[in-house]
Amino acid sequence: MSESSGSASQVSVSAEEQSPADDLVPKRKSTAYVWNYFGFRSSDVLQRQVLCKTCRTSVSTSRGNTTNLYQHLQKHHRQLYDECMAKRPTDENISSQPPRLTPKQTSIVQALESGTPYDKSSRRYSEITDAIASYLAKDMVPINTVTKDGFKNLILTLDKRYRIPSRTFFTQAIQNMYLKCRKKVEAELKEVKYYATTTDMWSSRTTEPYQSLTVHFICEDFELKSRCLQTSYFPTDHTGENIASALKDALAGWGLNEEGQVCVTTDNAANIIRAVEINGWTRLQCFGHRLHLAIENALKDDRVQRAVGVCKKLVSQFSYSWKKRMALTSAQKELNLPEHSLITECPTRWGTKGKMIARVLEQCKALNHVLSADKKTRHLTLTWQDIEVLESIHKALHPLQEFTDVLSGEDYVSVSYLKPVLHLLRTKTLAEDQDDTNLTRAIKDRVLQYLKEKYDDPATQELLDVTSFLGPRFKTNDISQDNIPTIKERMMTEMEEAARTCF
Repeated sequence: MSESSGSASQVSVSAEEQSPADDLVPKRKSTAYVWNYFGFRSSDVLQRQVLCKTCRTSVSTSRGNTTNLYQHLQKHHRQLYDECMAKRPTDENISSQPPRLTPKQTSIVQALESGTPYDKSSRRYSEITDAIASYLAKDMVPINTVTKDGFKNLILTLDKRYRIPSRTFFTQAIQNMYLKCRKKVEAELKEVKYYATTTDMWSSRTTEPYQSLTVHFICEDFELKSRCLQTSYFPTDHTGENIASALKDALAGWGLNEEGQVCVTTDNAANIIRAVEINGWTRLQCFGHRLHLAIENALKDDRVQRAVGVCKKLVSQFSYSWKKRMALTSAQKELNLPEHSLITECPTRWGTKGKMIARVLEQCKALNHVLSADKKTRHLTLTWQDIEVLESIHKALHPLQEFTDVLSGEDYVSVSYLKPVLHLLRTKTLAEDQDDTNLTRAIKDRVLQYLKEKYDDPATQELLDVTSFLGPRFKTNDISQDNIPTIKERMMTEMEEAARTCF
């Protein structure tokens, strides 16, 4: 007898094992119509071997899966397959689909724990509440954020047992955080004998006036520390007298002795200068702000104003038009230029004018390529005269950006650098070069002349001489020989007084 052909998954049954179709037992608890064409031997109590009622072939199945049953009928009994598909109910849940996993039932303890809110005195409740308050304070997020549905849903998703308090609660929590931080800073300041301060008057986005005060000191571990003591609402007139009184009250409120203040760094506003004079404090000009003003003064030239004005209009075109920005990106790729965005000048951010000019010069070819393709913007295309002026400005101002960044650092003492930097600007950085254009020379001369006039104040020069003298890298290199004996005598006197105080 020859072997009948069949798939590898099908096993032929011997003639002795075959039995009439009526002897096959149907599958227990079967709902699929296809089981009408298959069954099990009565001796197969566990119903492990599925047999086709037509050909007595064994068909492999897995946990009652009917996929192989349908495939068997379709391949070997096409007529029966069509009959089965026609009679099968349309709403039948075909067992060939993967069975859905029944979710594990939650225990009573877990259900109670997930639904029972934390006690407000519990450690976990306090940790989450403190974290939210810290988030609101550190990132300056509006306190009413805690009332938003999205934030509430986030907290509920993270921990279902936590019930977020009201906004008034967090208002008080942030105040408590401030008091705790203030006590810590006050404890630090009690150990400070000498210090320097920085102050400024400024307005918020809603034009509300404020006064800030920051203290700088060296701790017992010889580490430079900076603490922003306060930013106070200042609704009164910004006269020198009012500012002087407010600064005195601020130092007294933090327990700082005025005699221990070495100097106060400010901008060049007339009312601030007047306030420092009224209090009799030593004032140090902010170098970054002073250099910014020196540059602005040096650029008061008709040629410069025209070229810078074209730059601003050009940058504005690309800032407010997404089509122009996309066209610029395409031009940059075509011309193998860096895919950089243009920089907008901000009057209150030092050096942004120089950065704007540098970026325009870098992208000049791409900008002209885009502008020349549009009749409405062709007038903004940079001419060779504009480019020549911008290059002259860039050559004069570009080196000054590094000095501004270095001398505006907060993590190190920079006042001792000031006198050597002024000397370096005069002898090298802003010195005339043979390749300089007339405009470049004029800008350099104006910057130097402005800085010289502003730093010629005797009190400022004395402070700069002392700090440079104490710097081991600079010592007397940049100090006038006539002033060295006076500085040495002052240092000896202060050291003797310090020694008598200690012993």
